[in-house]
Amino acid sequence: MASKPPQTERAATQSVKAIMGIRELVFSGEVMPGERLSEITVSERLGLSRTPVRAALARLEQEGILEAIPSGGYAVRIFTAADIVDAIELRGVLEGTAARLAAERGVAPARLATLHTLMDELDEIVGVPAEDLNFPAYIARNQEFHETLKGLAGSEMVRRELERVTSLPFSGPSAFLEVQAEIPQFRASLVIGQAQHRAILNAIEMREGGRAEALAREHARLARQNLDHVIENRKLMTKVPGLSLVKG
Repeated sequence: MASKPPQTERAATQSVKAIMGIRELVFSGEVMPGERLSEITVSERLGLSRTPVRAALARLEQEGILEAIPSGGYAVRIFTAADIVDAIELRGVLEGTAARLAAERGVAPARLATLHTLMDELDEIVGVPAEDLNFPAYIARNQEFHETLKGLAGSEMVRRELERVTSLPFSGPSAFLEVQAEIPQFRASLVIGQAQHRAILNAIEMREGGRAEALAREHARLARQNLDHVIENRKLMTKVPGLSLVKG
């Protein structure tokens, strides 16, 4: 298989750097909600040329993080708590669809075996005293489960739309896990979440599409419950990437 020309690889690298750099500026709160971003200022800030920055700004507008403004350039979008709820709900709908289609269409035994191994690893992680819980390991394995679920049905359409909705950091499956690492009362939801992971996998394996869909949608609502805790305790909002964009 022929390798990409060096200039093509450099362009791809610059594009990724631009997207990641702008996301970091926005989600860290360094650029405030409503603040204007232009190609020139972002290029200077990130030390990148304007071409990849222009493409990255357009990409982040498509993801819903930025919005174009009539005077030129982009502004950091302002979100409401209702927007977050809607994003979490939409993720649940899409993950439910992915799980249902996977159950109805069937999943190769090798992929199911890999998921069972992943479930065993998650069981081991959550099956320890709270003070010994390895949160980084849980976050990584939880993310792996949800990434696998995106493509389990073999639907590029579903996978792409899930990528889009989870590009907002507060709507993804790991959005509130960093907060749970510090708040003991949140930790019980990890055990519940893991039980739901196993139930979703079982429903898919048993070819029970309706059950798989309902379980996946219910699983996403754990994030909604954790969101309510975070909003009630405003100081926790700084612990969740992207919540600096939420006003009101």
